[in-house]
Amino acid sequence: MPAARTAMAKKSSRASGPSQRQLRVGELVRHALSDILLQGEIHDPVIEGTVVSVPEVRMSPDLTLATVFVMPLGGKDGEAVVAAFDRSKKFLRGAVARRVDLRHAPDLRFLLDTSFEVGDRIDALLRDPAVKRDLDTKPDDE
Repeated sequence: MPAARTAMAKKSSRASGPSQRQLRVGELVRHALSDILLQGEIHDPVIEGTVVSVPEVRMSPDLTLATVFVMPLGGKDGEAVVAAFDRSKKFLRGAVARRVDLRHAPDLRFLLDTSFEVGDRIDALLRDPAVKRDLDTKPDDE
């Protein structure tokens, strides 16, 4: 029975989030893309005229797909920046493959990072007077 519990524990821990390998490879790809942007290797007028950050790269479990979250400074023209990255996808895949030592270069998918908007919305909710009142009240048993 203990072996069955161990197998179940391993299975449930895998389902809870990305593996260490996915996280490590995602960070390597993120650093490679940031380096490419920093050196100005992408020759697209939209990307050249915008400061873009790459806050996160999520890898698929088999490391064949990298979902790259990009965010232009100030959040302006986000869709245009994503479209520019999509146009440069083939070049970027090759450039990442040269910088990151993997058996196969991952396909790149670009999405606009909305985590800052979600954080702002949560902050606004927490500043709401009704929520503050509920957080400030103490339960009866204290």
